[in-house]
Amino acid sequence: MPDAVAAEWLHPFLEYMEKERRYSRHTLRNYRQAFEDFWRWLADSGLAARGLGALATRDLRDFVIEAQRRFDRRTLHNHASGLRAFYKYWLRHGKVTRNPFVGVPLPRLEKRLPKFLTEEQMRLLLDGPARLLENEAIDPFTACRDRLVMELLYGAGLRVSELTALNHGDIDQTSGVARVLGKGRKERLCPLGKVALAVLRQFKAAHARDTSPTAPVVVTAKHGRMPVRQVQLLLKRYLALAGLPPDISPHKLRHSYATHLLNAGADLRLVQELLGHASLNTTQVYTHVSVARLKEIYQKAHPRA
Repeated sequence: MPDAVAAEWLHPFLEYMEKERRYSRHTLRNYRQAFEDFWRWLADSGLAARGLGALATRDLRDFVIEAQRRFDRRTLHNHASGLRAFYKYWLRHGKVTRNPFVGVPLPRLEKRLPKFLTEEQMRLLLDGPARLLENEAIDPFTACRDRLVMELLYGAGLRVSELTALNHGDIDQTSGVARVLGKGRKERLCPLGKVALAVLRQFKAAHARDTSPTAPVVVTAKHGRMPVRQVQLLLKRYLALAGLPPDISPHKLRHSYATHLLNAGADLRLVQELLGHASLNTTQVYTHVSVARLKEIYQKAHPRA
């Protein structure tokens, strides 16, 4: 992509998404990749000379057809979402007169149920730091910190970015509730649960050097804010220790949180609020998991199943 194109079109859009909309670095990276791939297609097809503001919906249909040969459906949907947001931004700023991605048909997404751990698997996972400490494989600071990380991901249903951004001032110790800034700068209240709160108090009393309001809750061995990547690697260590699938990500603990709440009879609207989902449709996928679990229990237990 020419530097002039990036400077004129891409950089202002990404800067807006980062500073105004507070999108994550992961999303910004995906949007950049989507635009770079789109520009390569425009250049290869000879459409770049017409300019980004002169494209028609039929041109974008050709792009989608060609992109299906290179990307799976979910990646294609993500790219289209980023490019739709790109054109929406420039439409609002008057550089284009229409959003050519509106109305472009995309291939239907296959419905995939979210992966989650059972309650017994979660117990094995959460017991990992204590097991390593008992065997003197890790020190008390690491054991308590790692347990805290997993308890907050599972006990409060936090996204990993929300966890690493959490400060001591965001948590009301009396009520046991954390004030979290989620996607789109939307604020929500997350109950931590008695166990997570107890581990947090233990960590603060025995290991935390700085508990001022702006100090991070989850820290590295040098007491700096823990990066997302370190949380991901930390989890993989305990998954291996518990004999669990290595592809379980921190976000899957959030899936487990939601699924276990619904399995125990929590109201769907309440779970939506706890997760910080803008749409109930996003939360409803977990009801399918719960129904699947109920059917499994029925098949094993009912004599007429």
